Formats: sequence, structure tokens, C-alpha cells
Amino acid sequence: MTATDHALQLVTVAAQAASDKLAEHILAIDVSEQLVITDAFVLCSAPNDRQVKAIVEEIEDKLRAADAKLLRREGERDGRWVLMDYGDVVIHVQHEEDRLYYSLERIWRDCPTIDLPESVASGQGAGAGGEAHPPA
Repeated sequence: MTATDHALQLVTVAAQAASDKLAEHILAIDVSEQLVITDAFVLCSAPNDRQVKAIVEEIEDKLRAADAKLLRREGERDGRWVLMDYGDVVIHVQHEEDRLYYSLERIWRDCPTIDLPESVASGQGAGAGGEAHPPA
């Protein structure tokens, strides 16, 4: 089983929105074979709490425009790690220190990654170029 087309569409919208707000280390993981509650995770990080909040707002705006319904949001008050649950996709926007500490990509390393458009894969904002280097 792999992520549904709908989940992949939401992943792309969310990842592009994060990229547009200069999120770093954007990564999408297909967790559909490991979890029954969601198909995919989108992970991204930012260097400060204010940028985490800006990324979250942009993702919510773009997914709302794509008729996606936010089921649950957690962690917004602290601005260090915000989780947004859209059913088929769960999005984690983390402060870079928390991203390194919790290292979700290591926990889910046995799951395949989802290819993102080149404008997103850079992790440096729309059209900014460069290459993302996920935390080691």
C-alpha cells in the first residue's frame, strides 16, 4: 500500500507552502504501510519560533484553499513544534533545535520518502535554488 493520490496532492501543497515561507529541510515520508491513521508526514524546520508560526499559517492558508480540512493542531502556543493533522497527511513544523533533537526522519527511516517538486526540494523557498541537507 502506498499513499493515496489525495495525500500526495496535500503533501505537495503543504511542502510548497512551507518552501514559500523559507522552511528548511523539507521532507515528505510515506508512512502508509506503518500507520493506519495517516498516509504521509511532511517535516520541515525553521530557525526561530516566529518563522515556525509563519510557516504554519501559510500551510494552513494553502491547504484551506485546496479544500483540505484541518482535523487537529497541536503545539502552536509554544511555537517550537506545531503538528497539523489533515487526516491523510500530518505536518510537523519544528524549530530546528527540536528537529535535531527528536529526529523524526530517523524514526521513520524505513519508510520511503516522497519526491517533491524541485522548487520544494531545495528547502530554500520558491525559486531560491540551493540544496537541502536534512539533519544528520
